[in-house]
Amino acid sequence: MALSILNNIPSLAAQNQLSITGSGLQKTLFRLSSGSRINSGADDAAGLAIADGLRANVSALTQSARNATDGIGKLQVADGALSQVTNLLNRAVTLATESATGTVTGNQRTAINTEYTAIKAEIDRIGGKTTFNGQTIFTGGGTVPDGNSFNAGAALTGATTLATGGTMTIVDTSTGTSKSYTSAANTTVNAMMTAIQADIGTGAGKLNVSVGLTGGILQIKDAAGDSSVLVTSNITELPVTAATQSVGTASVFLSDGDAGGSTATTITTTIAALTSAGLGLTKDLLTNTNAQTALTEVSGAIATVAAQRGTIGADINRLDSATGVIKNQTQNLSAAEDGIRAADIATEVANMTKFNILSQTGISALSQANQMQQGVLSLLR
Repeated sequence: MALSILNNIPSLAAQNQLSITGSGLQKTLFRLSSGSRINSGADDAAGLAIADGLRANVSALTQSARNATDGIGKLQVADGALSQVTNLLNRAVTLATESATGTVTGNQRTAINTEYTAIKAEIDRIGGKTTFNGQTIFTGGGTVPDGNSFNAGAALTGATTLATGGTMTIVDTSTGTSKSYTSAANTTVNAMMTAIQADIGTGAGKLNVSVGLTGGILQIKDAAGDSSVLVTSNITELPVTAATQSVGTASVFLSDGDAGGSTATTITTTIAALTSAGLGLTKDLLTNTNAQTALTEVSGAIATVAAQRGTIGADINRLDSATGVIKNQTQNLSAAEDGIRAADIATEVANMTKFNILSQTGISALSQANQMQQGVLSLLR
C-alpha cells in the first residue's frame, strides 16, 4: 500500500465503524433505560401499530371491568333494599293474618292497620329514596296488577296502547249502574280514561265513582272512597302492548375498544318501580274481610319482590362472570403487547457489553490509524 498523507483511509474506516458502534450503543441504552424495544416509529413501525392497538384494548377492558364492578354495586344496593322490603312484607303477613280473625276488636284492628299503613309508607320511602351514585334506583310505575286497577304508566301519555278486545266493566253498586269499556285497536289509556271520566257524575246512567292515580296506578273508587265495592271483569285480560311505564335500569357498557364497536356489549337490568300501590297493596286491615284480601295482596307482593330479586341476582352473576373473562382477556392482551413492545433485557445487556468493547477497540484502532502517517516523517529525516 502506498504511503499517502492526503487521506487517511484506515482512519476514516475506523471513524465510520466507531459511528456505527456509537449508534448501536445509544439505541441499546435507550432500550435499557425505557424497558421498551420500540421507542420510536423508526424502531419497528408495524410492531408499534400492533402494540398501540393492544394497549388501547387493555385500557378499554380495564375500564369495562370497573364498569361491571360499579354495576354490581348498584344491583347489590337494589337487592339489599328489596331484601328489607321482603322483611316488611313478612311482617305485613302477620298483621293481615291477625286482623283477619274474628276474635280481634275494632280498636285492635285500628292499631294493627296503623302499623300496616306504616309498612306501606316505608316501602314507598325505600322505593323513592334508595339511590346509587346520586341516581334513584326504583322509579316510575310498576307491573300490571289484577283486581280493581291497572297500570296506566306514571304520566298517562297517549303512547300507552291497549290491545283489541280488552274489556273492563265498572259496576257502581250504590246505584246499580254498569258501564263497560272495550278497547279498539291502538286505543290509548288516555282515551279509556276520557271515556270513564265522561260517565262520572250524578243522575241517570252516571257512575258515582272517582278516578285518580295512586303511585302510577289508575284507581277507580266509589263515592265512599272504597274501591272494594266496584266489580271489574276481564281487567286482567286488558293487555298493554306498548306500555310507557317508567322503570329504573342498571346499564353496564363493556368493550375492548374495538374501532368497529363489534365487541361492545351493554348489559341492562330492568328494575321495576317500588311502591306499595305498584305491589298491589290497596286494602286496609280495618275489617276482617279487607284483611283477608290484603293477605292475598301481600302474598302476591312477596312473589313480585322475589322475582325481581331473582332477576337482579342473575345479572349480578352475569356481571361477575363478565369481569372474570375481562380480567383474563386483559392479562393475555398485556402479555401479547409486552412481547412486541418490551425490550429483552438479557439481550440488550449483552449488546451493551458488545458495543462498549467495540467502542473501546474502535477508539484504539482510530488511534493506531492516526499513528500510521507518522511514518512518513521518518523518510524526511
